[in-house]
Amino acid sequence: MQIIVNGLILGSVYALIALGYTMVYGIIKLINFAHGDVYMMGAFIGYFLINNLHMNFYVALILSMILTACLGVIIEFLAYRPLRNSTRIAALITAIGVSFLLENVMIYFVGSSARQFPQAIEVKKYTFGSVNITNIQLMILITSLVLMVLLQLIVQKTKMGKAMRAVSVDTEAAQLMGINVDHTISFTFALGSALAGAAGVMIGLYYGSIDPLMGMTPGLKAFVAAVLGGIGIIPGAALGGIVIGLLETFTQSLPGKLSWIAGYKDAVVYAILIIILLVKPAGILGKDVKEKV
Repeated sequence: MQIIVNGLILGSVYALIALGYTMVYGIIKLINFAHGDVYMMGAFIGYFLINNLHMNFYVALILSMILTACLGVIIEFLAYRPLRNSTRIAALITAIGVSFLLENVMIYFVGSSARQFPQAIEVKKYTFGSVNITNIQLMILITSLVLMVLLQLIVQKTKMGKAMRAVSVDTEAAQLMGINVDHTISFTFALGSALAGAAGVMIGLYYGSIDPLMGMTPGLKAFVAAVLGGIGIIPGAALGGIVIGLLETFTQSLPGKLSWIAGYKDAVVYAILIIILLVKPAGILGKDVKEKV
């Protein structure tokens, strides 16, 4: 049970990041490899607000989400919108370039060494039978679930959510129906970036350390989660994040002679991805769709 609880907490963070990947891919068929670095920017914004401006953690969390949402919109406007009608490989290379740009800008301003994230919430431990859990872990799990539910409500119940679904199905038809495609895509980037920013702040508090390269590995794992659940499907990204979190935690907890595998936990995650994609290429919740050539 302890392993499952730890896996759910880690997986919920991966799910928040994966949702950004899957929403952007669902609308413009772009793998936004800069998304992991937006997560890193969220952690540093939270660090600055708490450490320098002495803000309450939850106020800093909300402000970090707003500022990372603005960053996502700026990245989409400057880097991706001019390439919308170009080849997919051009957009993909641009995404990798934006990722390196964000990392190196942060290294220039704050240095490459890790920084200690301020302990904005006093740690309290709770015991439920054989399971130990802290108030910070509970906060991460509950906040992640609330954000995922809110996202689903926005996509399914609001006018902008209906526009997002229309653009993802057929961009030209959506334009003919009076939907502003540019605004819809920008809103999608804002939503995904806000979720990544929230994940960055919560992980900074959880692990107590942040650095400019902290977004690389979680970003890749979140991408794996999005593909695993079914890229372009919102519930699939959430499910994929939880599965990756559980897999990683189980791998780290293997006993006895199998404990050496813990050092290769990342390789195990990618190996499982390959196996599942060989069996079900569209992902767990994905459907095989034939494309006209």
